[in-house]
Amino acid sequence: MGLIVVLGGARSGKSAWAEELVASWELPVRYVATAEAGAGMEDRIARHVARRPASWETVEAGPELDVLGGDAAVLVDGLGVWLASALHHGWADPLDRIRRLVAAATARPAPVALVIEEAGGGVLPADPQARAWVDLLGEAAQLAVAASTRAVHVVAGRAIELPAVASSARHACVCRHGEELRTHGDRLVPPGAADHAVNVVAGGPPAWLADALRADVSAYPREDEAVAATAARHGRAAEDVVATNGAAEALWLLPAALRPRHAAVLHPGFTESEAALRAHGVPVTRVLRDPDAGFAIDPAAVPADADLVVVGNPASPSGTLVGAGAILALRRPGRTVVVDEAFMDLVPGEPGSLARDAPADVIVVRSLTKALAVPGLRVGYALAAAAVADRLRAVRPPWSANVVALAVLRAAAERPEELAAIAVRVRHEREDLERRLDDAGVRRWPAAANFVLTHPGHGALGRLRDAGIAARPCGSFPGLTAQHLRITAREPASNARLVEALA
Repeated sequence: MGLIVVLGGARSGKSAWAEELVASWELPVRYVATAEAGAGMEDRIARHVARRPASWETVEAGPELDVLGGDAAVLVDGLGVWLASALHHGWADPLDRIRRLVAAATARPAPVALVIEEAGGGVLPADPQARAWVDLLGEAAQLAVAASTRAVHVVAGRAIELPAVASSARHACVCRHGEELRTHGDRLVPPGAADHAVNVVAGGPPAWLADALRADVSAYPREDEAVAATAARHGRAAEDVVATNGAAEALWLLPAALRPRHAAVLHPGFTESEAALRAHGVPVTRVLRDPDAGFAIDPAAVPADADLVVVGNPASPSGTLVGAGAILALRRPGRTVVVDEAFMDLVPGEPGSLARDAPADVIVVRSLTKALAVPGLRVGYALAAAAVADRLRAVRPPWSANVVALAVLRAAAERPEELAAIAVRVRHEREDLERRLDDAGVRRWPAAANFVLTHPGHGALGRLRDAGIAARPCGSFPGLTAQHLRITAREPASNARLVEALA
């Protein structure tokens, strides 16, 4: 993660935003305090202390600013306050000390978040020392941002990404977003934590999968039977089914198979589709769905020249389910629409699914990983018109779906009633979680799968972590912040424990 610089003015929310970001890393944290008690700072310091998790180590910056020892993630808050102390006490070469801090931050394996107060936007101060502070702060911000892997400007609690310095706009976008796009919940669950971060159904694979899980791995995979069973399940021809190494691989096949000139990805949503497009050099426009509008889809917001549009239904992390009409409204002549239905089998009755009736210009991507609790097997597939499916198969690695995954795919396709029972169980668990969140006054959005998007406010992730509970912070999803948490529903006792810690 390197060095992350967080800029913002007084009361902009920069410190709270940085705290939520650092908490989302699920690492031990060293908090570097730069404010000196006195001069009316007591109340401000007390508020910051109360907001931080008790498990964080707190150290004072001191004159040398040598604070990055150890293997913990580090949050330095904030550089402007330290500079004021340096000028007040006459510490020598403060900018050089900041330069050494930045160099050390970029060289260490654990990440560093550096909060820098913003100044200089108004009239230049008449006082010489105040002018010196503004000048030094501006220089420090420039050198820190130049060395950073990510820089954001926080205004009124909202973080605006600053573009990276790169040789082209496309390269800048990859540098800025590449790592975030590859962030997933399975990396955010500490050992021993109660897992409400990963949206795989709890309890392990169902008993009726036992025979499939014992499939003979001594022969090369043959997908004919699994593909035929899956085609029959969805009322499609076998030629329309492309078995893949999870839904993620199906999304990664798109840029190589379709060669789009300009793609639009509806966000917030599963980020691997954008990661795949950018990795293949495809220009991508992000179309943000507004949380305050219920994450509604606005076809007019999609660029007219986009020849590929990717959307999730139900979407993750919002859980938003829309009708088939809302997806079909994205169609245009010369455009392919891809709908990621990886969570659709967790919705009783699968309302809005296009798996059975998709037009030729719509590709449907499905997954069985979550419902069957087999994330290690990577069981997915794409449904497309035969000619499009052929293009996907042409760029697919050989033996992409392994023997066990194909056996699971066939077994699930032949037991639709078992999948339906899992969906009903998931709905009960989610509704239980939703009732508890509502009773606790936690803001949430309507959801259709096995998770709920919430906005419980500052410090919520830290409270959960202190209680040994993992949830999924959503700062890596475009359009959301680290203060949004995706919470996977579990059985009522686990839901109750989570909500109690959250509240």
